[in-house]
Amino acid sequence: MRFKRLWAIFNARNREFFRDRAAFGWNFLFPFLIILGFGVIFKGDYQSQFKVGLFPIPHDASVNSSKDFLPDSFATFKAISFVGFETRVQGMDKLKHHKIDLLIEAGTQPILYWVSDSSPSGAIAERLLKGALAPPETSNRFEKKDIQGLQVRYIDWLFPGVLGMNMMFSALYGVGWVVVRYRKNGVLKRLKATPLTAFEYLAAQLLSRIFLLMFTLVIVWVGCDLLLGFRVYGSLLNLFLVFLAGSTCMTSLGLVIASRGTSEEFTNGVLNFISWPMMFLSEVWFSIEGAPAWLQASAKIFPLTHLLKAARQVMNEGQGLWAVMPEITILYAMTLVFLLFGAALFSWNK
Repeated sequence: MRFKRLWAIFNARNREFFRDRAAFGWNFLFPFLIILGFGVIFKGDYQSQFKVGLFPIPHDASVNSSKDFLPDSFATFKAISFVGFETRVQGMDKLKHHKIDLLIEAGTQPILYWVSDSSPSGAIAERLLKGALAPPETSNRFEKKDIQGLQVRYIDWLFPGVLGMNMMFSALYGVGWVVVRYRKNGVLKRLKATPLTAFEYLAAQLLSRIFLLMFTLVIVWVGCDLLLGFRVYGSLLNLFLVFLAGSTCMTSLGLVIASRGTSEEFTNGVLNFISWPMMFLSEVWFSIEGAPAWLQASAKIFPLTHLLKAARQVMNEGQGLWAVMPEITILYAMTLVFLLFGAALFSWNK
């Protein structure tokens, strides 16, 4: 491998990106618009379905059979789903991080409940609970308790998701779709006639996209932080390392898609097939707490799931690098697999 050839491709790809004003501007404008939109209305994601946690619910007990103490109009309301927890600690952790909207303790008199003051969905769920009670019962059947300890604002929980989503689209389309376009236009065929090797070309594409992703991440972060003042309870360096691992993994996935194919339309379909399920199942916008176990398990096959889990642990919970090392390890293991597949399948012509 010759470093000079690798550097030439790396430099050429960066210049192409910066000279494409439309793509360059959209990479900054898109996350800004989303963050600013949620920041202005702040009340965020008024979902049609609210999640209410109940505890203590034994591991082998059904949640539906454990909500007899609730008013019928509340317990049977179709817009509400119930999630059971064995202990208050488990439920409180989910409540603080917006996995559920309301937490209720069964078996007490009056029945105690907790709701986050920073959660718009929680405020609606609380209104639904109180509205289901007859006026004479409202004051003595339920009692609101204060949440002790750290409360995460919804905008702080959402922010890593928006950054991760922007990183995912930029990595997949910036590598997968672009390289397929090069192959279709004959650019790769011309490069094949040069001393440039496939490994040097793929390595340059990988390094270029990682550089651009992290550059965009820093600019968007600084701009949004100046406007909205995000709270980071962990180390910024650890957060940077987490996003670096995520960008490397998703760029490697883009190289697998770029390894073959000459149809831009087909590639666009493949990218949509991968990116949209990843966006919805990786908890970018909302939690999948309470979803079927198989669905939660299937979400773990996506690199974006592990990226956001680690990023929120650092940003929202103040966890150190060692605590998120399992997620980082998974991301780099995926990276290795994607690179091996990409290198094995890569073709200059087809």
